[in-house]
Amino acid sequence: MGKKIIIGTRGSDLALWQANYTKNLLEEKGCEVELKIIATSGDRSQEWNTSFDKLEGKGFFTKELEEELLAGTIDVAVHSHKDLPTTSPDGLMIAGVSKRGDASDLLLIRTDAVDDAKKFSLKENAKVGTSSARRKSQLLAFRPDVEIKDLRGNVPTRVKKLADGEYDAILIATAGVERLEMDLDDFHVEKLLTSEFVPAAAQGVLAWQIKEDRDDLLTIFDTISDFDVLVKINIERRVLNLLDGGCSLPLGIYCEADLDEEDRLKFSTWISLAEKWDTQPKQLFFETYIAGDLPERIVDKITSIKPRSVFITRDLKEKDYLKRALTNLNFKLEAKSLIEFKQIAIRELPKTDWIFFSSKHAVKFFFAQKPKLENVKLAAVGKSTAQELRAFGQRAQFIGQSTDTKLIGKQFASIAGNSKVLFPIAKESLLTAQNQILKKENVFNMPIYWTVKHGIEVAQETEIIVFTSPSNVDAFFEKNTWQPHYKAVAMGDATALSLTKRKIKEITKPISFDDLGLLQAILQLS
Repeated sequence: MGKKIIIGTRGSDLALWQANYTKNLLEEKGCEVELKIIATSGDRSQEWNTSFDKLEGKGFFTKELEEELLAGTIDVAVHSHKDLPTTSPDGLMIAGVSKRGDASDLLLIRTDAVDDAKKFSLKENAKVGTSSARRKSQLLAFRPDVEIKDLRGNVPTRVKKLADGEYDAILIATAGVERLEMDLDDFHVEKLLTSEFVPAAAQGVLAWQIKEDRDDLLTIFDTISDFDVLVKINIERRVLNLLDGGCSLPLGIYCEADLDEEDRLKFSTWISLAEKWDTQPKQLFFETYIAGDLPERIVDKITSIKPRSVFITRDLKEKDYLKRALTNLNFKLEAKSLIEFKQIAIRELPKTDWIFFSSKHAVKFFFAQKPKLENVKLAAVGKSTAQELRAFGQRAQFIGQSTDTKLIGKQFASIAGNSKVLFPIAKESLLTAQNQILKKENVFNMPIYWTVKHGIEVAQETEIIVFTSPSNVDAFFEKNTWQPHYKAVAMGDATALSLTKRKIKEITKPISFDDLGLLQAILQLS
């Protein structure tokens, strides 16, 4: 099929994997292909110990490849798409993109630096290696105690530095590790959720770059390119372009697209943006069926957030992420639970296969009584509850990933099957999750705490009120009247229903039952 296609590539193990992956795709289409290895400024900078946050995203890993493309000494350049500037040089174009590998980041931790009770299972004051402004920003937001130390070199070199004890942990892209099939058995591996630790634009995607006049190659790459991936990363890279940032900008942006129950295409996008790597990032979540102007809407919103006065119906500790994040963003914050919890003693535990915890309070009042557990699996309604389990040295085998408790209940029921399940609950609580289990004889509800209301008057100048439970809604209205300028955030469907019954029409619900979900909801209203 025509003349031989010459692929230009960097010489690292990962770059060669990417080039050979492309070579195999082209050969399957009947093309004759060879590779040409080209050293780039980015490769040499690793030898010079130049900090990556001054390099990545500005062409330091692509410039020489693009020069050879323009000179005609290679036909195709294969890039990690996240390394490419958002505008192509004159005369060049992106002919296509690959399927997306796993877009997440990994935190690789030395076994002597693991602490399961801490966020990301990382010990206090750990030394973490990364040179990415994005990774620094997000890690410090969640774990301000850690020490960041720049990390340079290709993927195997970085992992070796961790093994040699230069770091307690390193942050690295999941896709690179998976593509190189690296043996990580010597480390504790924490795979970070893309909805929490937001990846770089187009992370996990390969870009195939050609000259603009190579219509013959464009036709070929049309047959191997992934259009669905292209649509999503175009949104991500458009946001990057509008913010005029390379990898020196502490920006994470990640887009997913799925069909809803009515077969409509729904776009879900997460963004994390900080002014500098050592300042608090703003984190938002967007969900829409209209993607045309989504990048512009995202940028307009995240660049126009202003500090507000917020009241949260929950006590917050100094170390809590929500309090730290809002304070760092200069919000005026008052946090006070309007209810008090009283423990109910556990008399006898029924023999069950699972224990399902629907709140952090259920975890606290259950394990505070030091129950003896044998051969039982644990389930958590969400990430925050799962983290509370970790604080008691426990791990959840099931973690809900929605704010729809009914949906979480159905998902859990499909996993639990015919297993017997114990639900430690608040007295008189709704039984939404357990009602999704078909065999009612397999469900054991055990009240382990009850609530007492303590209504207080909330300042009239408050702008955003966050309700964390139906009981807090009831307690709020014992002493307060809803004002026209108030904006409401409701933690979950039951809390939203309590507000709806009181004629509150505009209610924002967080995407997840944790501090990050609440922060995203508050910033969306700011």
